[in-house]
Amino acid sequence: MLRHALRLGALPVLALVAGTVPGFAIDVMKSIDVAAPPAKVWSTIGDFCGIGSWHPAIEKCVPSTKGSTMLRTLSLKGGGTIVESQTNRDDKAMSYTYAIVEGPLPVSDYSSTLAVMPSGSGSKVTWTGTFKAKGAPDAVAKDAIEGIYTSGLAAIAEKAK
Repeated sequence: MLRHALRLGALPVLALVAGTVPGFAIDVMKSIDVAAPPAKVWSTIGDFCGIGSWHPAIEKCVPSTKGSTMLRTLSLKGGGTIVESQTNRDDKAMSYTYAIVEGPLPVSDYSSTLAVMPSGSGSKVTWTGTFKAKGAPDAVAKDAIEGIYTSGLAAIAEKAK
């Protein structure tokens, strides 16, 4: 009986410890084929702050720097802002990687890469991200990022024609 009580008494402590364990990384990858050559697609999306001209959720993008790091502040349609930093760029490979510095999305430790590559007579644009859910279940965080990627890729395909 005492053993049983001790085990039950340990449950709240175990639950507390388990609640502090960091979440697992969530990976999202979306891609779209675009009926335009890679150089044309890259000219549409390669500018780090150019997202303000093609993503339907972005009202405007304001570029800035902090030291040698390029930043972009995205004003969202309907309100809110996201600040992102460019962490890697390869114009020859037509890709850039960025991280969210601050914003309202239910994610943390977010890193994402947007890349263009040849595909048949056109291009393939791939948007990948890895992150942890923050303040929301994993499925909600994943759905939010997938929605951003899906709407952005559709807009790229339309604009780069």
